[in-house]
Amino acid sequence: MVAGAIFSGGCSKREERYNVDVQTVVKAADGLDLQAVGDLLKRAKDAEQLEQLLNNSGEGINNLDLDENGKVDYIQVDEYGSGDSRGFSFTVETSPGEEQEIATIEIEKSGSDANVQIHGNSQIYGHNHYYRHRFGLADYLLLGYIFRPHPFYFSPWHYGAYPPYYRSYGTVSRTAYRNRTASARRSAGMTRTNTSSLGSRPRSPNAGKTASNIRAPLNNPTASQKSFQSRNPSKSVRAGGFGRNRPSRPSARGSNMMRSSYGFRGK
Repeated sequence: MVAGAIFSGGCSKREERYNVDVQTVVKAADGLDLQAVGDLLKRAKDAEQLEQLLNNSGEGINNLDLDENGKVDYIQVDEYGSGDSRGFSFTVETSPGEEQEIATIEIEKSGSDANVQIHGNSQIYGHNHYYRHRFGLADYLLLGYIFRPHPFYFSPWHYGAYPPYYRSYGTVSRTAYRNRTASARRSAGMTRTNTSSLGSRPRSPNAGKTASNIRAPLNNPTASQKSFQSRNPSKSVRAGGFGRNRPSRPSARGSNMMRSSYGFRGK
């Protein structure tokens, strides 16, 4: 808001300045760019390494902070599926007994190719949030791994118990995160779509898992999540705040016309 006025007749008026209130809401979905996740599929050789890459601060793909404690959440990876339809499920434990599915990677074999689809959980990303691409089975080690006989990988780690190589790290701003993941988004080759591209979709073992104690704003929260957030509002709203500065006297120049200077203060 900018306040300014011109007064005449020698009246002594006071100028008032106001700060502009600028608010930026950082949502939970802003912490994990699913398009950038697609780049990790090119480099992971199996499900365990995919989990390692997701949680590696050097990769910079994960900036999730569901409980808004300033630390990036650890993402667990579970494998599932059968036949020509396989998948990976990403989950986060926000506290003991509270687990939220974040996204799934769904892979359908079609001849010598594979249709790969990353699907964001509806509470986090809203409805119908997909990225997809078609790869050759021989293009990436992960695709060869997932369709050959092997025991499924289920993350052995949980809240408060993490692998020896893992070190927790702090979140960065949304702008810094977007800049950091720009190269991965370009390299991934994933295309945004609002519909599933797969004919068969096995059910994730973590489907329906929702954590009620998420503070970060959600796109489609459940009733229990709404209730928690109403009692524990997000810290992600940054406000410049409205504030009135001390008034200053306008100056007179050569006549009884008095001019106020215009002031603008913003975040």
